[in-house]
Amino acid sequence: MANIVLATMGSLGDLHPMIAVGRGLASVGHKVTVATWSGYEANVVTNGFAFRPLRPDIDATDRSIHRKAMDAYGGPEYVIRELIMPSIGNMYDDLAEACTSADLLISGEIVYAAAALAEVTGIKWISTSLSPLTMFSSDDPGVPPQAPWAEVLRPLPAFAHRWMLQAARLQIRTWIGPYRDLRRRLGLNVDHDPIVFEKFSPIRHLAMFSRALAAPQADWPSSARQTGFCFFDGSHDAASTDRIASFIGEGEPPIVFTLGSAAVLDAGNFFNESVEAAKRLGRRALLLYGRDCDRPNGLNRDIAAFEYAPYSDVFPHAACIVHQGGVGTTAQALRAGVPQLIMPYSHDQFDNAARARRAGVAEVVSRDNYNARDVSGVIERLLSNRGYREKAAPLASLIRSEDGVASALAEIGRVLGTTSAAAA
Repeated sequence: MANIVLATMGSLGDLHPMIAVGRGLASVGHKVTVATWSGYEANVVTNGFAFRPLRPDIDATDRSIHRKAMDAYGGPEYVIRELIMPSIGNMYDDLAEACTSADLLISGEIVYAAAALAEVTGIKWISTSLSPLTMFSSDDPGVPPQAPWAEVLRPLPAFAHRWMLQAARLQIRTWIGPYRDLRRRLGLNVDHDPIVFEKFSPIRHLAMFSRALAAPQADWPSSARQTGFCFFDGSHDAASTDRIASFIGEGEPPIVFTLGSAAVLDAGNFFNESVEAAKRLGRRALLLYGRDCDRPNGLNRDIAAFEYAPYSDVFPHAACIVHQGGVGTTAQALRAGVPQLIMPYSHDQFDNAARARRAGVAEVVSRDNYNARDVSGVIERLLSNRGYREKAAPLASLIRSEDGVASALAEIGRVLGTTSAAAA
């Protein structure tokens, strides 16, 4: 059996798919170590994995960090330039220590030191993407957060989109000076792009999202394999789960309002406006407002609020789901087969929202326009038009059929030199 390190940074939406894969690996006898921010140590250890800290050591509950990181225009630059790059040398050292006796490294999206470590040590390395946007395809162009209007440019030929990606790459090069310094210190080629075109492992890259969002493209790297979503819900609080189940069972399916695990720390008036929208509609509602966050105002017997619940326990019972468009939340909503209203913040969320809208299962509203009057009107359209739910049903069936964890384990097994991870 192999010693495998899973390295990831970001929100719970980044951590949970790695935990899903880690649980699959552990179930067939592999030793699994997860390297991530120290704030996630409990999440790692309670799932039976060894934990290794990975810098930068960022407080995942710091609202000021989330406010900057979730900004539509400046968020990606802030995360890369201000949070990750100043500590890229520390990240490399931590990753090297975590992988001292490892047979395989599987890295998440912003673990930018992974490629350098693979080049220096020769460790087998698998890179991953959780959303279509980060495949940077010119044949299936995404919608960047800085330019949500870019969706209207999709009909342009692929060469135009390649040109735009090259222009973006030139801008990003100004953010990664410390990365080039690290590679220079390690004796590696400094002209290396860890974010766009050279982020992919040459031996295997796992596109860990469903064909319900995007199909494989001809311009994906040859090492790419699509697995489907890898689902993990997190811990269950039995008492809270019972109360939520009781509320759901008391009447018609509720509208579910949530902002995932990161955007919820910069919720603004989202939940209070959501309460008012539900009242305007005369509909039941269930709000998941986040741990350590303020409880919404105006609740009553038909509008309930809970800090947290596993989405797989709640979403299938929803009339529709209103959320921020994170890929993990979007995946759960698609699997539930219900209509969605998406209010994107930043990063891949605009692209996920656009794809769900093109699939006919969602509508999109901007943060600036999120108010009870306008939102209630859009939700009424989602609920009254059967077409949204009818189009959602086959996508839900597709996602359930893909079994992302099993597909990922099969690819990991091939990299380890066996036919499956279970046989390694």
